[in-house]
Amino acid sequence: MQTCVLLALAFQQGPAGAPTAPGGAESDIVHLVRQASPVNQFILVLLLLISAISWGVILYKIWQFQRAQRQSGSFLEIFRRSSKFSEVQAVCRTLAESPLVGIFQAGYAELTAQLKSSNTSPGAPGTEGRPAGSPARPTLKSLDALDRALLRASGVEMQRLERRVTFLATTASISPFIGLFGTVWGILIAFQRIGASGGTSLAVVGPSIAEALIATAAGLFAAIPAVYFYNHFTHHVKTFAQAMEDFSLEFLTIAERNFM
Repeated sequence: MQTCVLLALAFQQGPAGAPTAPGGAESDIVHLVRQASPVNQFILVLLLLISAISWGVILYKIWQFQRAQRQSGSFLEIFRRSSKFSEVQAVCRTLAESPLVGIFQAGYAELTAQLKSSNTSPGAPGTEGRPAGSPARPTLKSLDALDRALLRASGVEMQRLERRVTFLATTASISPFIGLFGTVWGILIAFQRIGASGGTSLAVVGPSIAEALIATAAGLFAAIPAVYFYNHFTHHVKTFAQAMEDFSLEFLTIAERNFM
């Protein structure tokens, strides 16, 4: 985060020729950024913007996954304690961040539609031989249709969990290359300055090379957190995917046991 602050300060200060205030390495970095070519300054601003967006995604996904995990635990406790699906449906609105809620609602809607259809069908199984006005036992017409409804809901929830995570993968992939491009461009400018000045001493070469390497440092600053948190979130998504698969099988088992 210190690099971001330094880059921001560099573009807020005066013209390129202004002297730097004594402040050690930080003042030197600010001075180098101010002395950089317009192309390198654009690259640094671009990397700063990418880094800021990726940190926004990271903080949002941390908040989202924590809420999803907490609410999934509460939902499973209610689901396994309740004797009726209607009781579970009543609390779904308060636990909407859990991916299990979306799967349950899709399965509950499909199950309700099939049970209503079986009750109104004139040739429904079990209706023959019953007294007039006797309610038929609701039966599930197609377990495969219920399975497909749960599968579709799982896909929707997976897309919701993976949303914006791919931006971290993109940041981790392209940020080092953007920084490397800035470094190569900066070295080209450095060689032009060396040729124009005719000097090859460290005092002449050093600042130009240091100015060129800032872009690589900025690219790594953006890429390293993105790589770490992309892998971290991918692991969480896989954990949620396994939980959704287990819940779907549990839902199917209950439906088959009670309505087949």
